[in-house]
Amino acid sequence: MAIADPARMAALALLAGAYEAGVTVSDQIAAGALDHLAPGDRGRAQRLALSTLRNGGRADKVLKAFVRRRPPVDIQILLYLATVEMLEEGVAPHGVVSTAVSLARQGGPSTESYAGLINAVLRKVADVTPEAWAKIPAPELPSWLRGQLMSAYGKSNTQKMEAVQVKGAPLDITAKGDPAALVEALGATLLPTGTLRLPARAQVSELPGFAEGQWWVQDAAAALAAKALNPQAGERVLDLCAAPGGKTMQLAAAGAQVTALDLSRPRLKRLHENLERTGLTAEVIAEDALHYAPSKLFDAVLLDAPCSATGTIRRHPDLPFVRDPATLKDLFTLQAGMLDHALTMLKPQGRLVFCTCSLLPEEGEGQIKAALERHAGLRTLPITLQGIDPDWITSEGGLRLRPDYWADLGGMDGFYIAVLTRAD
Repeated sequence: MAIADPARMAALALLAGAYEAGVTVSDQIAAGALDHLAPGDRGRAQRLALSTLRNGGRADKVLKAFVRRRPPVDIQILLYLATVEMLEEGVAPHGVVSTAVSLARQGGPSTESYAGLINAVLRKVADVTPEAWAKIPAPELPSWLRGQLMSAYGKSNTQKMEAVQVKGAPLDITAKGDPAALVEALGATLLPTGTLRLPARAQVSELPGFAEGQWWVQDAAAALAAKALNPQAGERVLDLCAAPGGKTMQLAAAGAQVTALDLSRPRLKRLHENLERTGLTAEVIAEDALHYAPSKLFDAVLLDAPCSATGTIRRHPDLPFVRDPATLKDLFTLQAGMLDHALTMLKPQGRLVFCTCSLLPEEGEGQIKAALERHAGLRTLPITLQGIDPDWITSEGGLRLRPDYWADLGGMDGFYIAVLTRAD
């Protein structure tokens, strides 16, 4: 029997992997979860899964009015997917309901018995108006994360971040040269910091200038880390945890002699591909950043440390469901160790950028405050970048970015950036 809809079936598998097995969508895809699909179905399956992860909490509120007893998890996930398709994605109800029933019948005895329930419930969901759906608040983040964000930023700001995250992320682009020269060709908006922004569903490889290597995809917040380092032509710069290479390409485009280091060989493959496409060069090394011992010190170092990635939830909505808060302390310890080691590879009066795509102060402000206490002569350098609101600068001199900044433009990733230098 042919599968009712391969893309929807694959989306369900991705959702089950995230909700039940705690595996990120990106890791599932890297392991080949979508390899059996045609290219168009791959993109559709991923989009449906991510949209469902963003809006599952809203779908749950709708479904509670029509389901007396919560069904098994696999049926619940199917109901979430179909509800989001109809109410968020705007797909015609008849096709969604029919396919959901077919998928249940193809799932074997454990799901086939729920086909009637799925049909009845989804027909009621189809009558929910767009206005009623729009009034349902953004889902709250899991309590382990929401509590920490409320302690750090307050309830109102946390709710603002949740409201932005549920909308997903647009497509941000960093230009190899002058971004203003690409605005018209790409039909992009030029953000205050120089990043180009397009709608999320733009097909990257088909956009003007992609094949010619005129730009690369990089969130507006992430693009500020290399800018804060202020690389100069001819400087020897070390990019730690460099893959997939956005910051490496920024540094190389500025004329720096870049050494890009990352532990993951598969991710470094993407970095090599990006360098080749853009015509930029860097020395690429596969090694653990904690054990790297260069023969010469560097003028500048950029450390994008491993972190909870809680600042990237608007583009990775599975993270709150797969992240184990019990492992966070190990990450904090790793970040401190990597920062300390990075300082040993820096010339006197050199510059070091420490950054994380995290909203947790322990992975940003707290790390820098602790480092300043550990290292005599270490201090932060002021960050003065185009398009940056002075209120985003923190008490210790770092730059705190949040998803709700530029909310009217589509927001940005949560990020923390600090520039350090030492006298000796």
